[in-house]
Amino acid sequence: MNISRSEQRVLHVLAQGGFIRHQRCDNGRISHIECFTRDGHLLTDCTLEVFARLHRKRLIESRASSPYRVWRRGREAVRSQTDNR
Repeated sequence: MNISRSEQRVLHVLAQGGFIRHQRCDNGRISHIECFTRDGHLLTDCTLEVFARLHRKRLIESRASSPYRVWRRGREAVRSQTDNR
């Protein structure tokens, strides 16, 4: 699957235990998102455009209005990266 560098970055954070919080506007569409790492840091690379592409490709999902997390298909699509800790 063809995944851009910014999508890859977000998927990597989500695969390590991060999540995406979303806010909806009055018409029900998602208007604002924030991507958090498992340590609670905010990831600035995750924009609404990147979020929409990941959601359209069904690599992330939300169950019962909870924050978005990586789905099994997303874990398979992410390339391994070294963790620079």
